[in-house]
Amino acid sequence: MKKLIALLLAGAMCASMAACGSKTEEPAAPAEAEAPAEDAEAPAEDADAPDGTEAPAEIGEFTTVTEGILTMGTNAAFPPYEFYDGDDIVGIDAEIAGLLAEKLGLTLEIMDMDFSTIVTSVQTGGVDIGLAGMTVTEERLENVNFTDSYATGVQVIIVKEDSEIASADDLEGKLIGVQEGTTGYEYCSEDYGEENVLAYTNGATAVQNLVQGAVDCVVIDEQPALSFVEANEGLKILDTEYVIEDYAAAVSKENTALLDALNAALKELQEDGSIQEILDKYIKAE
Repeated sequence: MKKLIALLLAGAMCASMAACGSKTEEPAAPAEAEAPAEDAEAPAEDADAPDGTEAPAEIGEFTTVTEGILTMGTNAAFPPYEFYDGDDIVGIDAEIAGLLAEKLGLTLEIMDMDFSTIVTSVQTGGVDIGLAGMTVTEERLENVNFTDSYATGVQVIIVKEDSEIASADDLEGKLIGVQEGTTGYEYCSEDYGEENVLAYTNGATAVQNLVQGAVDCVVIDEQPALSFVEANEGLKILDTEYVIEDYAAAVSKENTALLDALNAALKELQEDGSIQEILDKYIKAE
């Protein structure tokens, strides 16, 4: 299921051309050969985009699980990164994946699954990429590769408005709700002991258990935390950051060509402002 893609990655080529200085390495043509020299440069000008940017680089051969399709594994209970709008999975990651697929000449297909199974699904070839507000960690890097980061996440603490918990220093001995398989689970288990951490299949379930009094707080990423607090009266987010992280897409270690293609496409989307536009659409500045 190999696919040869020639991508229009103007941003990536610009960086490469600037670093190599290829346009300044050609010796100047003698005066009498001025017309032929202009003719020789014409193909390079034709390769440029209408706005004057450099011609794109080519991406090599890579494979996908299904030919012509970029299959994305996610957990669609993590707004605003991925969530359901009717029957459709939407959000930051869904839109970014859609643009990446477009750059690679592929159609995007999204598979909803438990967060804790995404890395395994990428590793075993069930999906091409894992895009789920996923943090790059040393443990995950043992099993999959990660693209360049496309966003920064912050772990925060949700409590009831009348809670005695005022900061992370107050979590000792408390029951902490988290989403299973997340860095929140890892951090809290390490800092406060696994016996004090209750893992749920998704963030919404963890928050509902906080509302019902089954846990004393929930540790989760800031953006979904904002959505959960808005949807549930009587909750608040502590004014303190627990951990700051980088989000990226997980890719099989066996498919480095796909990783390279995704990074090239991601770079262009960052340079032309498309990634920031998506982030701004879902994450409103305070």
